[in-house]
Amino acid sequence: MRERDFFTGRSVAIAGDAMAATAHPDATLTALDVLRAGGNAVDAAIAAMAQLCVIEPHNTGLGGDAFVLLMRDGGPAIGLNGSGRAPAAAALDWYAEHGITEIEATTPHAVTVPGAVDAWCRLLEDHGTRGLDELLRPAIRSARDGYRVLPRVAYDWRRLEAKLALDPDAARTLLPEGRAPVAGALHVQPALARTLEEVAQKGRAGFYEGWVAQDIVAKLRTRGGLHTLDDLAANTPTYVEPLQIDYRGYQVLELPPNGQGLIAQIILNVLEGYDLEALSEADRVHVLAEASKAAYLRRDALLGDPSQVEMPVERLLSKVEATRIRDRIRLESAGAPAPVDAFRHSDTTYLTVVDKDRLSVSFINSLFSGFGSGLMGEASGVVLQNRGSSFRLEPGHPNAIAPFRRPMHTIIPGLLARDGRPVMPFGVMGGHYQPVGHAQVVTRMLDLGLDPQAAIAWPRSFAYGGELQLEPTVGADIAADLQNRGHRTTWLETPVGGGQAIWIDHERGVLLGGTETRKDGSALGLG
Repeated sequence: MRERDFFTGRSVAIAGDAMAATAHPDATLTALDVLRAGGNAVDAAIAAMAQLCVIEPHNTGLGGDAFVLLMRDGGPAIGLNGSGRAPAAAALDWYAEHGITEIEATTPHAVTVPGAVDAWCRLLEDHGTRGLDELLRPAIRSARDGYRVLPRVAYDWRRLEAKLALDPDAARTLLPEGRAPVAGALHVQPALARTLEEVAQKGRAGFYEGWVAQDIVAKLRTRGGLHTLDDLAANTPTYVEPLQIDYRGYQVLELPPNGQGLIAQIILNVLEGYDLEALSEADRVHVLAEASKAAYLRRDALLGDPSQVEMPVERLLSKVEATRIRDRIRLESAGAPAPVDAFRHSDTTYLTVVDKDRLSVSFINSLFSGFGSGLMGEASGVVLQNRGSSFRLEPGHPNAIAPFRRPMHTIIPGLLARDGRPVMPFGVMGGHYQPVGHAQVVTRMLDLGLDPQAAIAWPRSFAYGGELQLEPTVGADIAADLQNRGHRTTWLETPVGGGQAIWIDHERGVLLGGTETRKDGSALGLG
């Protein structure tokens, strides 16, 4: 790997025994405390994610969904889909009869059944070593006694004040003194602390049954939602076989639909046909944009819930398909933009943990857009996601809303493997951007030799909605080159996404961790 530029950025984290990388220092420390106490990577990941649901409340919460990839050294990769489903009454005809032509993000119709807590419980029961009563203590303490708001959290929170003001219950807790907390403020969530205590004592039943479930359903029903207690009680996570492609001698693992992990794999299949190291930076941005447009065109036309619709996954991931896309790319000119869902969302949190036995966990948890729907349970303090806003109301579309259907998801955990061993659990947040982020991190490392910290920090670009969006750190000369090829470039006002990764050097017994410079995160290790 290349030596870093010591004038900018930060060094990659290095350890020998175990490591955690999360979007918040307190969550990283929580994971390390669990590892020091003898817990494994699954235990540490759940404790850290529960902590993030309190201290990074705009990005994730108990009212959201989760996806997980985990792999033991020498064992098969395991995928868990913890996304929730539409209510049993969510039939297309109902929306048509009520004159609803779009599922708006701040309405109860955008709220699918929260799947995260169910996924945590299943994951812990099958692969953990500690109890929820122990692992949720740090999160309970933060919610009850308070935590300090960090700069990026405060920045995002401030931009979401108008949404939170729409719901009196959310405003009461999340807009103390009528506004978002500033960086350094002490913030408490006593109602959420009580809910976490209920889950710690009763497990899954503490969330999907009893007073917490009643509070969630009552909130949604009073706003016109179709949810019932039976919908929550019927929720269950699903083990899935990860999709796998080869790239430069490594296996890139992603979860199958209803997530968009295969979009990252389509992009990588296309990029594999280029000598990226020999190309200029402008060339690399260009071919990534063109590959992305082709991949997203396929996503929006074909992705849905595989339990209810058929998708040509094998064809989409074939080398023949990659060649077909690559043959249409012209290095000197930009192609037509792909139609993309116009709804912007980039609020998610991702973490990864590797323990002393090299059990590797890639874990993503999300409310979809910032603070999800903006709706909060009055007694539970649970903010409810708006993942259902990605559903279509078009009969026959694979992502059309239907009873018990899971919507197309943007959040995707990733994992690199080689010779049956985990090499790098990783993830890049940022809504639609995530597959592109996965491809950027993988190619920066495997093609250009960057370490995970440098790969995550590298300037980002995203071909989205007819524009090629560039971070300000992309050079003006590169932007001009891209414009000359026909790209309509725009400068981003906020950073694109966030990410974490841990590279496992099995030969040297070393872990290399990277975390997002665009957020407040940290990567720290033991040993």
